Amino acid sequence: MPSLSAPSPSGPAAGRWRIAVAGALSLAVAMGIGRFAFTPLLPMMLADGVVDLAAASWLASTNYFGYLVGALFCTLQPWLWRRLGWRTVHGATWVRAGLAATCLLTLGMVVPLPALWPWLRFAAGVASALVFVFTSGWCLAQLAQRGTPALGGMIYTGPGAGIALGGLAASAMVAAHWSAASGWLAFGVLAVALTAVIWRTFRGGDVVTVATTSATAAAPVAYAPGRMELGVFAVAYGLAGFGYIITATFLPVIARAALPGSPWLDLFWPIFGVGVVIGALVATRLPPVRDRRWLLAAAYLLQGSGVLISVWLPTLTGFALGSLLLGLPFTALTFFAMQEARRLLPASAASYMGLLTALYGVGQIVGPALVAWLLARSATPGQGFSLALELAAAALLFSVVIYLALIQRYPVRAD
Repeated sequence: MPSLSAPSPSGPAAGRWRIAVAGALSLAVAMGIGRFAFTPLLPMMLADGVVDLAAASWLASTNYFGYLVGALFCTLQPWLWRRLGWRTVHGATWVRAGLAATCLLTLGMVVPLPALWPWLRFAAGVASALVFVFTSGWCLAQLAQRGTPALGGMIYTGPGAGIALGGLAASAMVAAHWSAASGWLAFGVLAVALTAVIWRTFRGGDVVTVATTSATAAAPVAYAPGRMELGVFAVAYGLAGFGYIITATFLPVIARAALPGSPWLDLFWPIFGVGVVIGALVATRLPPVRDRRWLLAAAYLLQGSGVLISVWLPTLTGFALGSLLLGLPFTALTFFAMQEARRLLPASAASYMGLLTALYGVGQIVGPALVAWLLARSATPGQGFSLALELAAAALLFSVVIYLALIQRYPVRAD
């Protein structure tokens, strides 16, 4: 199988597209398959009788808890390695380890041992966080060195492409009357194939140029953000985890309950994935904006609208539009937030990215747990899902208010 070779040092622009594509495929494996293959396969698992909605919520929460643990590890890893006196592990090495683990853990879901599945989903969450944080940090640094930082948005098309492909594949599996175990096997094989394609790209140490080093050294002198600013920004970003996760976990189930028998049910999840790809591509083509928090506020407003539309208009049009609006800013807002993290803390961006991802993970854990709690106390599943989605939308809209307050309280200084 052909491989994407490692970046060539022949010039500042060498290999920039190779790096961007490798980053996109890396996130497609870790997020589109390792995390979100569960969503289109969930109706198949319910139909096979291997899980019920309560067990599905638990499986989702264990995966998101693993994502939190992985993100915390990314944050603490430099400190731990210094304390233990161990040799630094480069970001590319962590990416490889996470991708290999994702492949094995996805294939492990084929084993008919339900008691094992929560542990596999937990470990898959850890692996996906490692791949996300270190792919983002490594690829963004490589692209910045080559003078094309905006191309970093290309990386974040990966989750959407993985989600869209996974949704369409699951639809074909349902039509062919495949079992959920066969679906997990197919996704595991796909993860192995994509990992093999990009394996050679992720090698070598993290690149820091003279220009980057100078900028890093100068940034704290020009502006040093306080703990309040860093903490509030992190909380605002973390609320997005709760805001999207209920729809991203239960969309096929919610749609089937609202539109029983519709032939279009299996298209809503791929529409979400296509929206993710479009949003990421648009993010790379936006004109330079001095304050990315305006972009984040707009992204959260768009995503909150998508959540509410699917609640207030539970029709074919409503679910399609809601899925698209939910997907458009999904990874674009992550791209903006990671760029903002590099602006705020250029000398320790990877650790701050890990903190942001950890808080995002907390929101993801709360979402499915809240659904399980509300379903147990609602007259119908529809009522429980509707209330949960309304709370999720409120969290996203509250984040908009936080970003606007940050813009006013901590304006970005002119260069």
